[in-house]
Amino acid sequence: MKGVAMQGNERHGPDGPEIWIRGPVGEPEPRQREEGPIPAQAVVSPRQFAWVATHGGAGASTLATVFGGHDAGRGWPRPDQGEPGSVLLVGRTHAAGLEAVSHTLDIFRRGDAPPGLDLDAIVLVADAPGRLPRQLAQRIKVISSVIDVYRVPWVPDWRTGDLTGPLPRDITSLARLTGRTTP
Repeated sequence: MKGVAMQGNERHGPDGPEIWIRGPVGEPEPRQREEGPIPAQAVVSPRQFAWVATHGGAGASTLATVFGGHDAGRGWPRPDQGEPGSVLLVGRTHAAGLEAVSHTLDIFRRGDAPPGLDLDAIVLVADAPGRLPRQLAQRIKVISSVIDVYRVPWVPDWRTGDLTGPLPRDITSLARLTGRTTP
């Protein structure tokens, strides 16, 4: 809250008007370690995700194969039956795909998604090689203003079913998110 002027009942201290400061002021007090053995480090496993296709042909099955996780298809994952509750919505970058993504995103926004599900991000898979038309890029910009969006470029080998090659450099952030460590 920069530049907020106080009026009327301003309180002044020795150095000027009193202001509100967000967060700690000054040096934090040093923390004391409890006596006794140092606790064992917790083993953390990568977070498990459910890939949810927002429309047919979105690429959720391919992404689940490449990155791991649960392929929920076009249905909702069921955390009560052991399926991950962390959702990655998948759609293509064509107009119908972005419309389907927006519609499904709105379901979460309204609170109409099944209980126990958390929307973590949107994953948009290129529908063709090359640059997107301006109007599609604008729609993606709107979606990314609401939630994290990961873009997957056109991968010719995936089209022929070869999912064994190295990941494109463009998707290293998605690989980190999903816990995939092999290149």
